[in-house]
Amino acid sequence: MLDLHTHSSASDGSDSPRELVRQAKVRGLKGIALTDHDTCAGLKEAFAASLEVGLPVLPGVELSAEWGEYDVHILGYWINETHRDLANLMIKMRADRTCRAAKIVARLGDLGITLTLSEVTAHSTGDEHSLGRPHIARALMARGFVNSIAEAFDLYLERGRPAYVARYKLTPEEAISAIVGSGGVAVWAHPGQLAPLLLAPLVAAGLAGLEVYHPDHNPELEQALLRRAQSHNLVITAGSDAHSATGLGAKRIGLNVWSELWSRR
Repeated sequence: MLDLHTHSSASDGSDSPRELVRQAKVRGLKGIALTDHDTCAGLKEAFAASLEVGLPVLPGVELSAEWGEYDVHILGYWINETHRDLANLMIKMRADRTCRAAKIVARLGDLGITLTLSEVTAHSTGDEHSLGRPHIARALMARGFVNSIAEAFDLYLERGRPAYVARYKLTPEEAISAIVGSGGVAVWAHPGQLAPLLLAPLVAAGLAGLEVYHPDHNPELEQALLRRAQSHNLVITAGSDAHSATGLGAKRIGLNVWSELWSRR
C-alpha cells in the first residue's frame, strides 16, 4: 500500500507536493515517499500536506549518477536533507542542471529551434527547484516543435540525440556515500538489466535496497531482481516513479517496508 518513488513540481513532476500527497490519499495509498531529483525542496510542503490529510510521507531524494554510459539513479530514504555533505552535493547538482539546460537550449538553437532558458524555467516552479530535460520537453511542446514529451526526447534530448548534453559526473558510490552519510538508506531505483553487472559493488559501497517493482520492469525481470535482492539481503521496494498524480500507485509495496527501511539506518 506504499508508493516509494514519486516526483513533484519541486523537480520535474507536474503536481505540487501538496497535491501529490492529497491525491495519494484519494487513491487509497497508505503512504508515499517524495523522491524528487537532486532536491529536497518539496519536502516541507509535503510534510504539511501529510498532517492535513493524514497520509504519512517518507523523506526521500533521487540522486542522478552515471556508470560508464548508463544512468544509475539512487534513491535515498530517511535522509537528513540539512546534512552538510548531502546538502552541498544537491546544490552542486542543481547548479549543474541549470547550466546543462542552458547548453541544451543553445544546441537546440544551433539546430534552428529557437527557445530561451526563460521559457524552460517557466515550466519549473522557481530557481531553487531542479531543472531537467522534461522542462525543456514541455517548453518544446508549448512552442509546437514537438507533439509530446516522448517525441522531444526521441528527437533531441535523449543520450545520442543532437541536443543531448552530459550532466555532472556523480558515481553511484558517491551518491550512496552522501545518502548514508546523512543518516539515510540507499536504494537502487529501476536497475533494469544492469543489476548483474553492478549490484555486488554497490552493496559493498553501502546499498541497502533494490527497487524490484517499477513500471519499466516486466514480470520476468521483477522475478530476477527479486532473487538478486534476496541473495544480498536487500530491502525490496516498489514505486510508480510517478511524475503526475495520475500515475500514483502503479507499483506498490507492503507497509512493512516502511519499518524495514528505517531499520537499515
